[in-house]
Amino acid sequence: MIAVVYSGSNNAGWRLADKTRTVASFNTAAINPYFNDEKYIVQLFNKNINLIHHAEEIKRIYFYGAGSSTPELQRVVYNAFSAFFKFAKVSVGHDIEGAAIACCHNKPGIISICGSGSNAAWYDGKKVKPNNYGLGYIMADEGSGNWLGRQLIKGFMNETLPANIKKKFVQRYDVDRKTLLEKVYRQKQPALFLSSFSDFFLDNKQDPYVKSVVTSGFKKLLDTYIIPLYNQHPDTPVHFAGSVASNFQDYLHEAAETSSVVINDVIKEPINHLLTYYSKN
Repeated sequence: MIAVVYSGSNNAGWRLADKTRTVASFNTAAINPYFNDEKYIVQLFNKNINLIHHAEEIKRIYFYGAGSSTPELQRVVYNAFSAFFKFAKVSVGHDIEGAAIACCHNKPGIISICGSGSNAAWYDGKKVKPNNYGLGYIMADEGSGNWLGRQLIKGFMNETLPANIKKKFVQRYDVDRKTLLEKVYRQKQPALFLSSFSDFFLDNKQDPYVKSVVTSGFKKLLDTYIIPLYNQHPDTPVHFAGSVASNFQDYLHEAAETSSVVINDVIKEPINHLLTYYSKN
């Protein structure tokens, strides 16, 4: 039996499969070594009945997750998985690598994640090539869920939101300036709080303000990361993965057209494509 795991910032998707048969499909809390140590991850496993039941049957684990970007951070995840799944061979990689395999398989391509956070990279068909992207929610993440959340909160506190959007925001969240600032600057994982406002954008997708902000974020993502990669690797397929890219893919395609970038495909959840890939390989 194999286990394929893809973890974003909000949750981790799991697929357990025996050859081509899916045995279990479920989500757990996110697994990110920036925020979670080995003890926490093992405790997370011990709370899931699927993992407890199948732990000894799983012989191969493929994990890709946000935060697993260096050997040191990958070691945290590797040690936790190895401690719980005692009979499994464990492979740990970054989420951008998992998205690349899901979208490109063994072919070269430019891959961008745009979900809770955002990132982009060139994939040569075997490995993701290192770059200076992926700077996180404070310095980067253009176009992502937490970037959208920042624009919405700033607009509310600066009193620049359109009247109809401000009214909907207040009715839905019932928050004030003090509460918002405390949640952003004092809680442990503010990126999760910021990205939670993605649903507000999706529920008001047809509003001109929402379209303007979302399109602006995609344009920044394209200009900052995709176009430089595209210029280095012309005529290369461009792929997107992630909830924001998928939920607003019509706006994404519009923004790409203005930058003369052709997007090959957009997938919401890499986990199912990864399962197919590893079940066949």
